[in-house]
Amino acid sequence: MSNMKKALVFLALAATTSTTASAFVPSTNIKTAVGGVQTAARFPLAAQDEAVTSSTALALSAEGGTVEPESPKLMETLQVGAYFALWYLFNIGYNIYNKRSLNVLDYPWTVATLQMAAGILYFVPLWLTGVRKAPKLNKDELKTLLPIALCHTGVHVGAVIALGAGAVSFAHIVKASEPVVTCALNAILLGQILPLKVYMTLLPIIGGVAIASMKELSFTFLALGAAMLSNLSSSARGVLSKKTMSGKQMGENLDAQNLYAVLTAMSTAILIPLMLAIEGTGMFKAFGQVVKSGEYTAKSLSALLALGGATYYAYNEVAFLALGKVNPVTHAVGNTIKRVVIIVASVIAFKTPMSTGSIIGSSIAICGTLLYSLAMNSVKGKKKD
Repeated sequence: MSNMKKALVFLALAATTSTTASAFVPSTNIKTAVGGVQTAARFPLAAQDEAVTSSTALALSAEGGTVEPESPKLMETLQVGAYFALWYLFNIGYNIYNKRSLNVLDYPWTVATLQMAAGILYFVPLWLTGVRKAPKLNKDELKTLLPIALCHTGVHVGAVIALGAGAVSFAHIVKASEPVVTCALNAILLGQILPLKVYMTLLPIIGGVAIASMKELSFTFLALGAAMLSNLSSSARGVLSKKTMSGKQMGENLDAQNLYAVLTAMSTAILIPLMLAIEGTGMFKAFGQVVKSGEYTAKSLSALLALGGATYYAYNEVAFLALGKVNPVTHAVGNTIKRVVIIVASVIAFKTPMSTGSIIGSSIAICGTLLYSLAMNSVKGKKKD
């Protein structure tokens, strides 16, 4: 059996395991104080705090959105299914467009800035036309969001650098270790000690990532370090959110989608000077050289960059809608399957070779991530009882 087929088999088993495990863990329904929805994009800002009930906090959580105990209607079920399908589709598209851009333009800071700025072209017209009510924030509220926006910037830049420096599959394997960083920061900065069973689920994550890293054929320390920077930034974003935003109502019209839009605008403002300081305007010269080589036309290369930015914002926007309608266990399973789908899709798209050790390690790490999410949800359910 070829490595490609082995990858598909092992990762499919990981997805199957995640679906089966969810049936044996009680779900936790969380009601928001304000009718908001939750974002995906792995925003674990208030993931470990069951007391957080505002829509703003849930918008930055990694534990799923709100569901009522009533049976979902057929149309709602179809709607949620469509949201999940679009979430996966846009996420796969983003990873492929992003990697192809970075393969010909080795300017990750510039690419990351363009992708972040692309969202502005989407939500600003909505605000100006009144389709979506524009948020209103005072200076103090913007100051509160600034550290979170800095972390948001680190999450994106770290991921883009990792995707450019190594294989897409490897970057996502390392990013599966985010719960380890989250637990460490929560213990150090918030003094939050979790039950032993939660910490036990971290062992397969650590072991799986270690095995995959040792056996990864396209391993680079830059890819490993950048992916861990993304994890650290994401976890720090969660801690800061809990300390500064939990239980607070901020500004006007600041629902989950507008909150993500505000963070996008702030991150763009942060990235522009950093991009110019680190890479200058070198990418635009490189753009001309790529076109001159005949590998891409100016139109096709511009379209590739634009699609990367559009799908980046689109998959986060759709994730708001999808994850706001499901419970935490469904979210945990959906997130696990999403990672498996992205890894398999990237292996197929880029014909990335994966060693047997890398396949086994990635499967262990992904399953460990699912077990962590389910263990956390089980703990929360017992606290509520």
